[in-house]
Amino acid sequence: MIAADIFVDGFFAAVAAIGFGAISDPPLRAFPSIALLAAAGHALRFGLMTCAGLDITTATLCASLLIGLGSLWLGGRIYCPTTVLSIPALLPMIPGMYAYKTIFSMIMFMQHLDDPVLGSEYMQAIVRNGFVTFSVIFMLAAGAAAPIFLFNKRAHSLTRAKKRVSK
Repeated sequence: MIAADIFVDGFFAAVAAIGFGAISDPPLRAFPSIALLAAAGHALRFGLMTCAGLDITTATLCASLLIGLGSLWLGGRIYCPTTVLSIPALLPMIPGMYAYKTIFSMIMFMQHLDDPVLGSEYMQAIVRNGFVTFSVIFMLAAGAAAPIFLFNKRAHSLTRAKKRVSK
């Protein structure tokens, strides 16, 4: 049952990533890679959180590293920059519910300024959800950027033709 849940999670992430990718108009050859990266990254994060018991931040770092390394590898195969592949694949992992709860708690805090008990609860919710949102987005950026920094020459040579050495 868990394997089916992981597969379904990856499938829906792939569908979302294709939609996000279509907005930025990448070449058609990039869409299968975008879908594969999104499915693999989101499924890894979901699997690490449910099966291994990792928190969302650490699981997101692992998943974004997978997407970053995968986009480096697949980008070289289809002659496409890594960011064209990785950005749409990362977008389904944005923690929208935590961001929504942060904003909702801010609004509720402002509406209950005169009640210290409710104000304290909403302030805790703002800090908790805001910190999760910030840390997950930071880990998405760090994990996707790390392979570009580690393999700098490879990342910048993906779309360039190989230089031939004359004899």
